[in-house]
Amino acid sequence: MSMIKTALAEISSPHRVTEDGKLPLQVTSDLGKSALKDQLAELSEEISDLQRKLYADGRFGILILLQGLDAAGKDSTVRHVFSATNPTGLRVTSFKRPTPEELSHNFLWRHQSAVPERGMIRIHNRSHYEEVMVVRVHPEFLAHRDIDPDSADAAFWRRRMQAIEAFERHLSESGTVVLKFWLKHSREEQRQRFLKRLTDPEKYWKFAAGDVAERAHWDHYMQVYEDAVVNTSKPFAPWFVVPADDKRYLRVAVADVVCQALKALGVNYPPIDAERREMFEQMTRKLESEA
Repeated sequence: MSMIKTALAEISSPHRVTEDGKLPLQVTSDLGKSALKDQLAELSEEISDLQRKLYADGRFGILILLQGLDAAGKDSTVRHVFSATNPTGLRVTSFKRPTPEELSHNFLWRHQSAVPERGMIRIHNRSHYEEVMVVRVHPEFLAHRDIDPDSADAAFWRRRMQAIEAFERHLSESGTVVLKFWLKHSREEQRQRFLKRLTDPEKYWKFAAGDVAERAHWDHYMQVYEDAVVNTSKPFAPWFVVPADDKRYLRVAVADVVCQALKALGVNYPPIDAERREMFEQMTRKLESEA
C-alpha cells in the first residue's frame, strides 16, 4: 500500500463514504456555537502549522475538492478553515462555466492544469465532478463539446467516472493527496439562504436567478450526486459527505479531515546534517560578531 493510501486509511470521520460504497448518516455535533468556534480556531492553526511543514517537506501536494449545490457554503468553508494558512502555500480555483478554449479540450484538461505541486494545498471550488453532476442533469451542455446529448446513456457516464477515477489514481501515485467533500445542505436551507441574499444588500452580488431555477432539478441532482460519490470514493481518493445546514459544524468537520490527513502523512521540516549544522553555527558567529 502506498504512503498516501496508508495515510488516508488512518482518517476517522463519521462523514466518510464506506468501503462498500454506502453514504454515511448525516450526523452532526451537540457542541454549541462557542465550542465549535473554538474548535475551528484550533484546527485552523494546526493546519497552518502542518502546511508549513508540508511546504518544507516537499514530498506531497494536497488537492481538496469542494462540491455542493448553490449556497452550500463552499466559499465560507475555504475562508474559515484556511484563515490562518500562509497564502504562499495555498491556491484556490473556482471553476465557472467552461470557456471556449476549455471546451475545445477533454473535460479534465482545465482541472489537470490546476493540480497542486508538491508542498502546496490546492482547493477546487467545484471540480471535474461538475461533468458527471451538472452536465448529467443538463446533457444539452454536451453539445458545446460536439457530443450528441442523446448519446449520453448510462455507459457514457460510467466511462466518464472511470476516467475521473484513473485521473485521481494517477494523482495519488504521483504524490498528491485527494480529499473530496460533498457539502450537502437541505432544500429548505438553500431556500432560506437564497432569501437572505435577496434581502441583504451586501449579498446581492451572490444571487443569480438561474440558481432558483435549478431548484426544480433538486431530486435529479441528489440522484446524480449520490451516484458519482458512491462510484468514485476510493481508498486513494475518498469522499466525505458533510451535512452543511450548520455552517459552523461543516467547517469543523472539513478542517478535522484535512488536519488528520496532514498528520498521517508525517510531514515535517527536513533534518539538518552535521555539515550543514556546522555551517549554520559559523554563519551565526559571523553575524553576531558584526554587532
